[in-house]
Amino acid sequence: MSKISKFFKGGGSAASKGRGGPSAQEALARLRETEEMLSKKQEYLETRIERELAAARQHGTKNKRAALQALKRKKRYEKQLSQIDGTLSTIEFQREALENSHTNTEVLKNMGYAAQAMKKVHENMDLNKIDDLMQDITEQQDVAQEISDAISNRAGFGDEFDE
Repeated sequence: MSKISKFFKGGGSAASKGRGGPSAQEALARLRETEEMLSKKQEYLETRIERELAAARQHGTKNKRAALQALKRKKRYEKQLSQIDGTLSTIEFQREALENSHTNTEVLKNMGYAAQAMKKVHENMDLNKIDDLMQDITEQQDVAQEISDAISNRAGFGDEFDE
């Protein structure tokens, strides 16, 4: 396979060969790098726009051709800036979606882990044994209540007092 076809078919990345694609962390890091790069380009274009505007003002009515050229460059820079704004918006949306997907994946993994732990805990429990145990507990509580009632009732000391 030629180098050009490898490039266009995506066969060159070592990170994506073994796992079928980049990890969420790698993709997030790249998206953040791209966001930073575009933000720097935004700042650069904003300063260029200010310079061109200043140049147009400086030339004003003295050199209309130079002023018009400065305004045309300013307009081109503004168009580029607008495109970068749209691109940044798309990248931010994609990054947020990827972060949410990664969070959901982690939550699902942890829920599966908890389900396995619960299954392991419940392996030794039998529903019939639990029912029997609960009946025994209820019976013992009834007996304890009867004993408590018997102790708390007066034993006839002075109940039948004859006037």
